[in-house]
Amino acid sequence: MIEAGFWGFVGGFALLIGAALGLWLPISTRVIGMIMAFGSGVLVSALAFDLTDEAFRRGGTASVALGLAGGAVAFFVGDVIVSRRGGGDRKRSGGQQEEGSGSAIVVGALLDGVPESVAIGVTLLDGGGVGVAVVAAVFLSNVPESLSAATGLRKAGRSTGWIMTLWLGVAALTAVSAAAGYGLLGDASPTLIGVIQAFAAGAILAMLASTMLPEAFEDTGPEVGLITVAGFALAFLLSTTG
Repeated sequence: MIEAGFWGFVGGFALLIGAALGLWLPISTRVIGMIMAFGSGVLVSALAFDLTDEAFRRGGTASVALGLAGGAVAFFVGDVIVSRRGGGDRKRSGGQQEEGSGSAIVVGALLDGVPESVAIGVTLLDGGGVGVAVVAAVFLSNVPESLSAATGLRKAGRSTGWIMTLWLGVAALTAVSAAAGYGLLGDASPTLIGVIQAFAAGAILAMLASTMLPEAFEDTGPEVGLITVAGFALAFLLSTTG
């Protein structure tokens, strides 16, 4: 559990890096969109080859179908609730969070980050090392997520202390979630583990489709497709090393 928590925090620490970059470096909206596109491609590869494929190997078609559907629906419901309470623009870089509720933004950040960290913890259940590709994917995607959000929160009038505290809290929760993903499922059946892996994949994919990729396209334009594929290719190559 300690190892899972450590790797979960490694992935979550990228949130602090991204937030710091967004607060203290003059990064244009277009560059932020390009970084988000790259991170999205990385995550798509990881959820396809390191989560969904592994879920199929563990639990078969039923586990994958149930998990993907459950994860997507869970994220959709959570995102709708968060959006209605003022957290719908939590990842935007243009300051749209000004009208949003602080608590909704916090809950939304957790909604986006927890499935990824649980996925990290689950990769340790086979008795081998941590899934390097999954950790790398979470790390590389978390930087643009928090970078964009921190830039927007700053424009919306949030203080530097508030923003960094938000991401520090989310990073801590990712460590706890990764440890829980390992500890609670240590004696679980392969079928249940497969469902959890697919659930995480479904939630992450729904998050990408509804938040990161639309923001990346709006800020970057047609080039977003090429950049996303580049991220996908890098993560796929990482997954072949495991």
